[in-house]
Amino acid sequence: MAPTKKESKKTTRSAVNDVVTRDYTIHLHKHVFGVQFKKRAPWAVKAIKQFASKHMGTKDVRLDPQLNKEIWKMGVKAVPHRMRLRIARKRNDEEGAKEKLYSYVSHVPGETVKGLHTTVVEA
Repeated sequence: MAPTKKESKKTTRSAVNDVVTRDYTIHLHKHVFGVQFKKRAPWAVKAIKQFASKHMGTKDVRLDPQLNKEIWKMGVKAVPHRMRLRIARKRNDEEGAKEKLYSYVSHVPGETVKGLHTTVVEA
């Protein structure tokens, strides 16, 4: 008996409608642990971009200049252990854009980051 072909009704979600903003806590220390001192801050920037790309599903990730200052404020080798990030998935309105969406990552100032969970921010 020949195997029968199953019809799958799998609908794909449109990411264009999924414009959302979330607050995350990222544990940077586990990404930069064991990395050479003079490469820790650049490594942390790459880890944040990778984190945002993974969680928002976009290849185009842009960092806020204030976030960059916050990463580098204690120097190249003293990166904060944890940071609170606000990642917004936005529509790309540029004419020759390859991607329809991009992620914009900014820093959320606060006293402590312990015990905070991922939250959806209402725009």
